[in-house]
Amino acid sequence: MTRISSTSIVMLTMIASPAIADGSNMPARAHDRGPANVELANRNATLAPKADAFLNAVQVYPYSAGTIYKLITAPERITDIALEQGETLVSVASGDTVRWVIGDTSSGNGATKRTHILVKPSLTGLSTNLLITTNRRAYHLALISTGRTALTGISWSYPEDALLALRRANDAARAAEPIAAGIQVEQLHFNYAISGDAPAWRPLRAFDDGRQTYIEFPVTIAVGDAPPLFLVAGKGEAQLVNYRLRDRFYIVDRIFDQAELRFGAGKQQVVRITRTATTRRRRAS
Repeated sequence: MTRISSTSIVMLTMIASPAIADGSNMPARAHDRGPANVELANRNATLAPKADAFLNAVQVYPYSAGTIYKLITAPERITDIALEQGETLVSVASGDTVRWVIGDTSSGNGATKRTHILVKPSLTGLSTNLLITTNRRAYHLALISTGRTALTGISWSYPEDALLALRRANDAARAAEPIAAGIQVEQLHFNYAISGDAPAWRPLRAFDDGRQTYIEFPVTIAVGDAPPLFLVAGKGEAQLVNYRLRDRFYIVDRIFDQAELRFGAGKQQVVRITRTATTRRRRAS
């Protein structure tokens, strides 16, 4: 019987695993890539001044959270960082507070008041970072100083805020519009019965104007899940129908006899809407 010494086992293990033989391992190598990954991310996130983005002498950057904005400065020159009108400065922090002079001032008053952060390096060839926080957002800047030229100032445009404002204006305009226009009260028919389950979204009522059917829900329908609407034929077959959600109303472009609102998987919640016969008032004899 041949015996294998412990020295032989160690040598075989080192041959089978070169990483062990040279004292390295994969987790350590992955860790070594961390700084390179950070450097790559910072480089990809940095915006430099562009020739077509100047408003006179001011570079206007499009604001986006997490972006790093390059600020080119020079000794004996002040570069102005202008915030949005009405924006309140909370704090300014810099990686180098010894060789950089950083202060703040303001222009305008009331709703047009604007905060300005003023930056000036003491030497050429410097670089550091700057973080500005306000009541609205945070700005990350990469500061460099050169001996040739400096930006007069920078400011920002806010495309995301403009889009949100436009959406809010459109939503407000839609909310101010009537659910249906040109309808007389005497044209409405409320002869609909609601039966079945009692979920939170159960309709309050249903009515029609002779052309369209309206299903009114509680106000909570705006923040919860909306159930799909199915038309039910005489033999019980259900067919999904097109409808529009306006405010808290379903609007169906037809009159139906029976419909069902169904929600859930497995055991569904079902609410049935049935059009009943109209009752005419008798004339006084």
